[in-house]
Amino acid sequence: MSRPAVGMRRLEPAAIAGIMSREVANFRTFWKATAFSSVLEPVVYLLAFGLGLGATVVNKVNGLDYVEFVGTGMVATAVIFSSALPAMFGTFVKERFQRTYDAILAAPVDVEELVTAEMLWIGIRAGFFGCFPLLVTMLFGLDPAPGMLLVPLFAFVTALGFAAFGIAVAASVAKIDQFNYVTTLVVTPLFLVAGTFFPIDQLPEGFQIAAQANPLHQLVELVRHACFCFEGTDLLRFAGLLGFAVVMWRIAVSRMSTRLID
Repeated sequence: MSRPAVGMRRLEPAAIAGIMSREVANFRTFWKATAFSSVLEPVVYLLAFGLGLGATVVNKVNGLDYVEFVGTGMVATAVIFSSALPAMFGTFVKERFQRTYDAILAAPVDVEELVTAEMLWIGIRAGFFGCFPLLVTMLFGLDPAPGMLLVPLFAFVTALGFAAFGIAVAASVAKIDQFNYVTTLVVTPLFLVAGTFFPIDQLPEGFQIAAQANPLHQLVELVRHACFCFEGTDLLRFAGLLGFAVVMWRIAVSRMSTRLID
């Protein structure tokens, strides 16, 4: 079969819903473990960094208690680790070992619908669990604010982009071991230089400029502003996250089409 040109086509809601329903049914078998780690992980980080460093070394950062600074920033950490990594490993296993995608594409479903459904499911899941650090931080003293209602939207859009990134990577590597390079060289630096544990303005100027292109940094800023006070540039930050998600979506569709269609 010759590979068709990868262009934007009409997406069938029924096809997307069918793929997502399969993912939901599968998720029911392990949701408790995911929820447990999503709650426990921010507690450990907040105890270690927020209360530990906050009580001994750092008191205030940019006018915020350090526990609030870390807790609001950890939304971004939760989002990338619950979207990019599951997308990479899940996509590779389903495509290479389980042959799930071959079975799905035998139905009236195309690659674009398949990728879109996978992105949406991972984005919804990561957007939900990405809010857990914020909820945990409230137990440590963070006051609720109306702007927090937008945090799930911010997390969802960011997760869409990183889910697409993970799918594109999975469609590009030959061996699952090669994910180690991506995790070490891309994922880890992105969350370390996102402004989660220390302010970006303390970095050298070159790193500060590079951080502005980091979607996680934009998410961190949006979450903190949602908790305390929005700024005029936040619309641009959100537009940047939308653009990131769209670009990565198209790349993921292209890479998966190359991988799945001879």
